[in-house]
Amino acid sequence: MSFVRRADPSTAYTDNLYIHKFAAPSSNFAVRRFSSDTQLFRYGPEPYNGEYGHMGFTGSPSAAFQNSFCSQQASLTPYHLTADGRSLSVADTQSNSCSDAAKESPVASNVSQQNSQSVSDTQSSEIEVEFDEDEIRLKLQELEHALLEDGDEILFEISQAGSINDEWADPMKNVLLPNSPKESESSISCAVSNSRATRTPKQLLFDCATALSEYNIDEAQVIISDLRQMVSIQGDPSQRIAAYLVEGLAARIVASGNGIYKALTCKDPPTLYQLSAMQILFEICPCFRLGFMAANYAILEACKGEERLHIIDFDINQGSQYITLIQFLKNNANKPQHLRITGVDDPETVQRPIGGLKVIGQRLEQLAHDCGVSFEFRAVGANLGDVTPAMLDCRPGEALVVNFAFQLHHLPDESVSIMNERDQLLRMVKGLQPKLVTLVEQDANTNTAPFLTRFREVYDYYAALFDSLDATLPRESPDRMNVERQCLAREIVNILACEGPDRVERYEVAGKWRARMTMAGFTQCPFNSNVICGIKSVLKSYCDRYKFEEDHGGLHFGWGKKTLIVSSAWQ
Repeated sequence: MSFVRRADPSTAYTDNLYIHKFAAPSSNFAVRRFSSDTQLFRYGPEPYNGEYGHMGFTGSPSAAFQNSFCSQQASLTPYHLTADGRSLSVADTQSNSCSDAAKESPVASNVSQQNSQSVSDTQSSEIEVEFDEDEIRLKLQELEHALLEDGDEILFEISQAGSINDEWADPMKNVLLPNSPKESESSISCAVSNSRATRTPKQLLFDCATALSEYNIDEAQVIISDLRQMVSIQGDPSQRIAAYLVEGLAARIVASGNGIYKALTCKDPPTLYQLSAMQILFEICPCFRLGFMAANYAILEACKGEERLHIIDFDINQGSQYITLIQFLKNNANKPQHLRITGVDDPETVQRPIGGLKVIGQRLEQLAHDCGVSFEFRAVGANLGDVTPAMLDCRPGEALVVNFAFQLHHLPDESVSIMNERDQLLRMVKGLQPKLVTLVEQDANTNTAPFLTRFREVYDYYAALFDSLDATLPRESPDRMNVERQCLAREIVNILACEGPDRVERYEVAGKWRARMTMAGFTQCPFNSNVICGIKSVLKSYCDRYKFEEDHGGLHFGWGKKTLIVSSAWQ
């Protein structure tokens, strides 16, 4: 089955709820959001034929996820589309690729090791039996003979003859009786099936994760098949998260998580004048918006009276945070005379005509001009691990601020590599002697937690996030569904299906970030009362289930009892 195909053209979406304000004057915003009309998942008899930016899953979920990995292994350019929108055939190489993928799977490799160990143990025990007493060997031979017979007559004769005692005879009779439930595989299967039918999708998800943690692949695959009949990406929040979690578990079995993660692009806008899925997420989820707002407030408070302000951002992400900052500076009497922003991103994105760093810089320059703010933007194309102080062009007389927003968790730490790029970058930034460092991150442990614990973390975190979206957009909203598929599903698959360097969504809890920042030489700066009052004022306009609290100097934003985002400031 094709990994990518055209969806039903009748589902074209033409509304423009989140069109960027810098659209071309003559465009009338005619280009619809997420212009590519491909779909990501399809569940049940009524699939959602939604649109989204670049790449999508179609067909049954299992085929979509498995074929995505097989297609990548079959070709160096895995996602070629023909004129009719379908993938090029890779039938000749797909089978071998999937076989290799299964061998590389973290689940399959451990099962192989267990099987090898089991064979070794069996051989060892047989060798030991040969040297046991003759009487014990005779009993084992008689017992083996009884097990090979198709009835309980021989077992009865053996027990009567005293070859084995009643302690062994009773269990063997249970095994050999024709009507014994242990003998009937169909009755076992029926009982298990009935048992699953009474369990909720959440319970089955945890059953499946437990089975995978114990390397019981067959059981996990059966549960996945059952779950796919019960969940829907169009349902309530609990069904939506279940739909994506089950695909993350399925991708773990076939080791296709990395291919899926790379195929989905949430940060790139579909056209020059439209928002990316990640930007829409920041708009529709107050926790993300308030996290950015807290960082901006901290920057403005720390740099009052400064003539020149230089902000270095290691993941500028279409510049959403700085659109708000520049607009705020428009009427601020204490604004700096000159604002300079250095954006760092990988070399490929700098020159990209849509969503590239230079395009982002041009938009910010235009906005700053309109707001009367003296502004300069500089793009640095480099991988984070390769950035040096000289690349950042820090100048004397500038107040330097470094902003880390949803970026540091992507860098491998000591649990992944001895290079520990995460702490290495923090120490390099400390050497720049910034006036302030702002940190905005998700609050969950998907970094060092073992698989089953990590699954619980993922469920708790994303269940709250999916639930919170109910308060901002209707369930049938195409924008919401695109955000869930392109952003949230992408993260879920990476966390659950990938290991080692391939797992890049490595969130840490607030306490762990405090420890990292402290070890790098930073001191935490509590937010002042003006920042806290401003956040509380904005929060009043949202649903009362969105929560905000200050804890250990950081600002925690969440839904209900679950913290989702934490903002903190450091010197």
